[in-house]
Amino acid sequence: MTLAQRIRRFAPVVITADITHLSAPDRETLRHLIRAARRIDGLFLEQVWAGNTALLLDLAGDRTAAGQEELRYFLMNKGPWSRLDDQDVFVRATFGVPAKPRQANFYPANASREDVERWLATLSPDDAAVATGFFSVIRRGDDGGLRAVPYRVAHHDALTAIANDLRAAANATTEASLRRFLDKRADAMLSDDYYASDLAWMQLDASIEPTIGPYETYEDEWFGYKAAFEAFIAVRDDAETARLATFGRHLQDIESALPIDPRYRNPALGALAPIRVVNLILAAGDGNRGVQTAAFNLPNDERIIREQGAKRVMLKNVQDAKFEHVLLPIARLALAPADLARVSFDAFFAHILLHELMHGLGPHQVHETGQAVRLALKDTYAAVEEAKADISGLWALQFLADRGLIPAAIATSMYRTFLAGTFRTLRFGINEAHGRGMAIQLNSLLDAGAVIARADGTFGIDDGRMREAIAHLTSRIMTIQAHGDYDAAATMIELATIRPEVQRLLDRLGDIPVDIAPDFQTAREIEGRLGGG
Repeated sequence: MTLAQRIRRFAPVVITADITHLSAPDRETLRHLIRAARRIDGLFLEQVWAGNTALLLDLAGDRTAAGQEELRYFLMNKGPWSRLDDQDVFVRATFGVPAKPRQANFYPANASREDVERWLATLSPDDAAVATGFFSVIRRGDDGGLRAVPYRVAHHDALTAIANDLRAAANATTEASLRRFLDKRADAMLSDDYYASDLAWMQLDASIEPTIGPYETYEDEWFGYKAAFEAFIAVRDDAETARLATFGRHLQDIESALPIDPRYRNPALGALAPIRVVNLILAAGDGNRGVQTAAFNLPNDERIIREQGAKRVMLKNVQDAKFEHVLLPIARLALAPADLARVSFDAFFAHILLHELMHGLGPHQVHETGQAVRLALKDTYAAVEEAKADISGLWALQFLADRGLIPAAIATSMYRTFLAGTFRTLRFGINEAHGRGMAIQLNSLLDAGAVIARADGTFGIDDGRMREAIAHLTSRIMTIQAHGDYDAAATMIELATIRPEVQRLLDRLGDIPVDIAPDFQTAREIEGRLGGG
């Protein structure tokens, strides 16, 4: 596949958001937030690979057509590895780029995973908590030994500049909850203590909805310990947010009915479970590499999830683009005409929301020890957690449908829409957590006879078996998490393969975009009108 063909898998889409209702101070706030987000891009590049910055400068200086094409794909992937192609190196061999380091730049390039594990075993509980925490990198000291270096030290200059941008944004806004969050998040950038600012973000009630900081751990493919920096700058859609608020009011009902041993359910979920529907202005860092984020569920701090719940943010304009440019064209090839008629945006949107809601439900600590599930499952955690959120989200939709709490149109279209979506996600690649998690689900549903591969190459649903298969897989995954059973999780991941009948369909989808390539037009207009600086 040529580089041009790889790029064409991402449909160019202009992403805009209506900011005509914002005041002049709000627009000045956005300008500072966009500047901070641009800096996040550079910080994330450094986290992915120590050689990224130098390579970016080389590519930017190459004005040939080949150089500019490589630069474009580098920026889309945040590095010289194609995230849709098993991290294949796509730049010219003369650059000497190595295979993508699974440890990213969180651990020394001259250390093995076993070296780090042996070192961790020698640490006191307090030192081990820092070393395995979200906000430190592991480096070699002058004596050659390993040591944990806090982000505030390892990334001092970048974090100081970002904190200054956040304080400028805080000073510009007239919205009290936004100012409080931005001030506390600026403090956190320089202290590595994100607890207070995460609480302020949960309580944010403003027309501008920024998410900025170190969050997801997918880039750490050794252990899933280290958080990568990302940013989403958005404006709230008040009408859609109000419409979806009903989902948040039923989270305890869903938790209390989960198809698992009652001992593993949380009888008292956190009081806060805000849902925000927003339109994205700019995504950066880990929030804008390869396949685009359509929604997210944060923070990942188990203390806040336990005490307050989690916040779900739906990027509506991004989801609109994905449905129109990717999911519908896939459905036309993957499903029979009768099933195609039962594919809807509302079901797509609702399942993404339930996916994010379910990240906050189910076991988060190992029942026997209290250890965080993400630590117990290590490198298996990301794929297993994505599979859990997907399949339990579908289970939760059925739970709500049975009680008449979602529109009938969603209830009748959710299974077919989900099925079309499985092929959309598989095209991300099974080296990636979401694709790997989806392969686990689809193969489990095929084995249960709930999904049917037809002779004509399309796929269908056995409604009678679907409900039982969804509940069974939800129970299996959550029970693994409740026990922190690493071996069972590793066995489950062995299901993450592409079977021949699925591959034949994926081959037929070749001309359909895999995802979108966003052009953040509103962000550029704000920078141009107000001065990017």
